[in-house]
Amino acid sequence: MSATAFPSIDDAKRLLASATDLLEKSIGAAKQLTDNGRLINDHQVTTERIAYAATEAVAAHELVNAHEAIIADGRSNEILDLTAVGGVGALVSTLRSRLSDAVDDLGLGDDAVESAFPAEMRQLLRAATSEALYRKVGAHAAETRGANHYPLDEMHEQVRDQVREFAMNEVAPHAEHIHRSDDLVPESFIRSMAELGFFGLSVPEEYGGVEMGNLAMILTTEELSRASLAAAGSLITRPEILAKALMSGGTEEQRREWLPQLASGEVMVGIAVTEPDIGSNVAGAKCRAERATVDGEEGWLINGPKAWCTFAGRANVLAVLCRTNPDMSLGRKGLSLFIVPKESFTGHEFEAVQQSGGKLAGKADATPGYRGMHSFTLQFENYFVPAANLVGGEAGEGRGFNLQMAGFAAGRLQTGGRACGLSQAALEETAKYVVDRIQFDRPISEFQLTQYTLGRIAARLAGARAITYAAAHAFDEDERAAAPLAAQAKLLACDVAVEVTQQGQLMHGGWGYAEEYPISRYVVDATVLPIFEGVKPILELAVIGRAVLAA
Repeated sequence: MSATAFPSIDDAKRLLASATDLLEKSIGAAKQLTDNGRLINDHQVTTERIAYAATEAVAAHELVNAHEAIIADGRSNEILDLTAVGGVGALVSTLRSRLSDAVDDLGLGDDAVESAFPAEMRQLLRAATSEALYRKVGAHAAETRGANHYPLDEMHEQVRDQVREFAMNEVAPHAEHIHRSDDLVPESFIRSMAELGFFGLSVPEEYGGVEMGNLAMILTTEELSRASLAAAGSLITRPEILAKALMSGGTEEQRREWLPQLASGEVMVGIAVTEPDIGSNVAGAKCRAERATVDGEEGWLINGPKAWCTFAGRANVLAVLCRTNPDMSLGRKGLSLFIVPKESFTGHEFEAVQQSGGKLAGKADATPGYRGMHSFTLQFENYFVPAANLVGGEAGEGRGFNLQMAGFAAGRLQTGGRACGLSQAALEETAKYVVDRIQFDRPISEFQLTQYTLGRIAARLAGARAITYAAAHAFDEDERAAAPLAAQAKLLACDVAVEVTQQGQLMHGGWGYAEEYPISRYVVDATVLPIFEGVKPILELAVIGRAVLAA
């Protein structure tokens, strides 16, 4: 490859400025079109384009900010520079294309695109996404086997190193067996993670946590997911969702009872929100809870189904969203959140029977990937839960939707971290494969298209990582205000994970379809990421699009 003068991070900032100009014009037009977001459902395709373009702009902005901080600390090098520039270039390129497709619907026309991206900017964009740039990054990825050396401060590097060592030594050797056998996560994982404090990373110290902040939690999730998304990467998410709900609206008594048990790993959690005929429309949940007195104790009887309740068999408690007011016209205002204790089961089916006759039955749904924790369909029949387990106490009745959404925002943030970890695993596995695979008397890592593809997915991962880490920092400042950013991180990082894993599989050729190679597991695991914790279209329309257009 001949010597090439590559664009700098300052050039990337110029590209971002052009993209921001086009985006702002597009958002302004979209606000008029949708009456500041009130008519989103009349313009769903345009809203989706605006939401995704806004997400790409945020990711590019955060990637520039992160890289400038690395430069300021004197920790940058040529490959980090080019990866950042290539990441910004990829994001700006797709943003420009996405909004170009929408200009007629927005009433802007080609002039808006041309004024934001005149010939000089188009030439710079081509340079930032050039074959030469991506091939240089890709050749380095092959040489280093895709290793992640993203610079962090000393404390967070220690967190990452500790989790990485645990994940590679304890989790990774069992990941393939768990996937192929559809086994349950081993208890040894849970015990070891509890001893290392992984379950209490965002729980305040006064409640038994270690309170290291959300970036430490994301780094932990990322490294665990790099070893196995299903067997480790998701283990801390469900306790995290319930912990956030308790911190947001639980009583002090509930926090003191449950948070220490969550932080210590003593209590494992399943989240029961979705129903067989209710997915994204959470406000339409029908599983009901009615006041009752059983054996002299006041509480509630739960009746109805729940679906896609991950880890419900092994879990000691379920966070169950129930309709406590039968008037369906109340929508979300008729829902309440309960902490429902249950026995722990290890099989793919279970039935818990209370002395009062209440029953809870569960059956795991077979899935092509994301195995290890098992997702259950549940049926409650007069299942009793004490009054003290209504999150927020009496004041929590009718507030379950908001409490659950607070927990889901944390779940989306963690899913961004899970996606980055799975992408990293796929990048590393692919980089190793292309170096070892000999075709036409050469390692395929020496071929131009291999280098280009590796470089491009490394740059895409840099953008996903930047927005996810930025969302973690924002969560430390104000969780409610950071919820849309967490949704954007989840949206982008999950799509990147699907892209990276599938590109990795293609680069494996026929062996990418063989179960003996981990890349096949990464592909099927990645496909669930854009679905759970808020399916992609709902995030784009109801969360990100609404936030962008109503601002």
